Amino acid sequence: MIDYDERVLAPRPWTLEQSNWAARLAASAAPGPLLELCAGAGQIGLAAAVLAGRDLCQVEADPVAAGYAAENAARAGWADRVDLRIARLDEALRADERFPLVLADPPYLRTAEVADWPDDPVRAIDGGADGLAVTRAVLAVAAAHLIGGGHLLLQVAGAAQAAAVVDQPECGRDFAAGDVRSVDERRAVLHLVRRGSGVCPPVGPGAPS
Repeated sequence: MIDYDERVLAPRPWTLEQSNWAARLAASAAPGPLLELCAGAGQIGLAAAVLAGRDLCQVEADPVAAGYAAENAARAGWADRVDLRIARLDEALRADERFPLVLADPPYLRTAEVADWPDDPVRAIDGGADGLAVTRAVLAVAAAHLIGGGHLLLQVAGAAQAAAVVDQPECGRDFAAGDVRSVDERRAVLHLVRRGSGVCPPVGPGAPS
């Protein structure tokens, strides 16, 4: 059970596919904690970490959402394996930290579309004029902190936005495009692989699994 309130984006059941996909990738990925960006109430990264038996680093700027992420990790018995950072994406990680897999559910709606979802907190869904403002920040963080060959699983507003992400110059420079798994025309998960090769050093609380 995941706790949250109206100030936090309500968990969507379909997003557990992102968790399951991450756990499957983690089975053959380098050792080290998973990293979840734009964690919200924390359910996606938490489920992935529990399924994979991995430590987890979560980044969330909203203290209310982060509070729920901490409570949800504790309820799942995973609190001592979660390193929760309440900070902006570009300030949360040390320069030397590296991870084998990153999950992210950034705000991806265009600002003009936000009014179509009145029950959702604006901060959690507004991705700027083109819907990609926060996604570009996620790409930058993932490029800096994923090992070569590491995986990024990114929620997007359907296959059309997945294509727009792949077309971003920084995406083509730093990542190879993998699969897109669509739920419907407005919801999908994009798989990207960090170019290069490398080994993930231990980071975060406890020993990596």
